[in-house]
Amino acid sequence: MPTVELRFSAQPEHVRTARLVAAAVARRAGVDEAVLDEVRLAVGEACSRAVGLHRSHDIAAPVTVVLIEDEKAFSIEVGDGLAASGSGHSQPGTPGGGGPDDPETEADSEDEMGLAVISGLVDDVEVLAGADGGVIRMTWPTTPAVVLP
Repeated sequence: MPTVELRFSAQPEHVRTARLVAAAVARRAGVDEAVLDEVRLAVGEACSRAVGLHRSHDIAAPVTVVLIEDEKAFSIEVGDGLAASGSGHSQPGTPGGGGPDDPETEADSEDEMGLAVISGLVDDVEVLAGADGGVIRMTWPTTPAVVLP
């Protein structure tokens, strides 16, 4: 199971690089050409979300992107490192705990919007929270390579 791992500082200009690498690895893994735009958009949204979380919570750890090529699927995991900062990690659909004047409310709203966009682009999405932070795992089916005789 080949794996590619990217780590980048939480700067918006690095998101484009992550999108390009994800599309190239997805193509090599056998993801259908018609789906590659969705891969690029979903990775861009997930990485932008992670960059935003890092910047708003002053997290120095890098954003991580892990691209996993499996026999029948291609997965991308985008990690935000939020738990490493000691901040709480809000799951989608759970209240942020603040009122309308709470600055976290706007960030939570943007976070939920980003997750909604990703869910619209990818059929198989998981949002996980662990000791190392939050992870968005997106999976696409691959087509097996045809071997010519």
